[in-house]
Amino acid sequence: MKRTTGTDRSITAKWRPATRAVRGGTWRSEQGETSEALFLTSGFSYDNAETAAARFRGEDPGMTYSRLQNPTVAMLEERIALMDGAEACRVQASGMAAMTAALLCQLSHGDHVVAGRAAFGSCRWLVDQLFPRFGIQSTTIDARDNAQWEAAIRPNTKVFFFETPANPTMDIVDLEFVCALARRHGIVTVVDNAFATPALQRPIEWGADVVAYSATKLMDGQGRVLAGAVSGSAEFINNALLPFQRNTGPNLAPFNAWVVLKGLETLDLRVRRQSENAVKVGAFLEKRVRRINHPGLPSHPQYELAVKQMDACGSIFSFEVEDRAQAHGLLNALQLIDISNNIGDSRSLMCHNASTTHYSVSAEAREEMGVSEGMLRLNVGLEDPDDLIEDLDQALKAVGL
Repeated sequence: MKRTTGTDRSITAKWRPATRAVRGGTWRSEQGETSEALFLTSGFSYDNAETAAARFRGEDPGMTYSRLQNPTVAMLEERIALMDGAEACRVQASGMAAMTAALLCQLSHGDHVVAGRAAFGSCRWLVDQLFPRFGIQSTTIDARDNAQWEAAIRPNTKVFFFETPANPTMDIVDLEFVCALARRHGIVTVVDNAFATPALQRPIEWGADVVAYSATKLMDGQGRVLAGAVSGSAEFINNALLPFQRNTGPNLAPFNAWVVLKGLETLDLRVRRQSENAVKVGAFLEKRVRRINHPGLPSHPQYELAVKQMDACGSIFSFEVEDRAQAHGLLNALQLIDISNNIGDSRSLMCHNASTTHYSVSAEAREEMGVSEGMLRLNVGLEDPDDLIEDLDQALKAVGL
């Protein structure tokens, strides 16, 4: 590969997904390094004052300041954009920085948002707590019900915001229907695709306008750094998101960008193996627990839709036991699987959502979302699935299941 091949869309657009994840966006310095270079610098210098002025006017494509551009960060942005099938991407310091930026960059006082009620706790906090402070109205709906999307539209509806699969209930949203509905009404769709990543699901192919990620999760996938990303059209990224990001500063550090670049090289392999493991573990648990929310199992009420939209089911699902006491007892009996609120890791992790990730959400909202006191969320890692099943088996027996 030549020095600038990875940034040449006339070439990279022809690559298949796995190649884009390894090579996309790569730009080599004059040293010819094979691994992406790490540019640990806050600023850049110029040969003359005229060059500096031209860069700030946007007439010279060079770097100015790492809050705005950085060569390592730019490589990650181009790689994720390619994987998403998007014109452009901007990365942020965390997944929640990405969600906040993707929404607030386009919303103003008096606007209305329709949001899926099943969501990560902090995403619900944005909708329920933050938006009202700025006069932004919102309606939360059961995002699985197509009729509710149409019924919730108001003359001032600006954005549809939802996760699919949703955290932690694993609700699946009909991307094709919802995105087409939004387009007909001039509404922007913002899709949280963190549970799937572009390796398993590409919402832009189904008509989505904006796709947001916690790249901390599967994109890094090894529990090392925080990162977020927002993909979309060049117009949205450059004219709506970039001014917000430039002036509020949720930028991603070059080192974190470099780590995520390395994670993307193995993303396709990891998510597919973890998906296979998750199906095997889920099939075991299905026989032992009260309820399982697993889009990769035929018992999931939206299994056919999940198969249609996703290349594989992903590594994450939830299940329910009797109550909080039994859920905590099961967690405490685990010997191999870690108790952790993170997801998307190569290690298997489990948590009790009502007392961790959704603790900040009111009990009423949790009930509305379907996050019960007995719900546990499991991220299935790269361990041998039989070892995971044995660990779950002994933990289930410890709590009488």
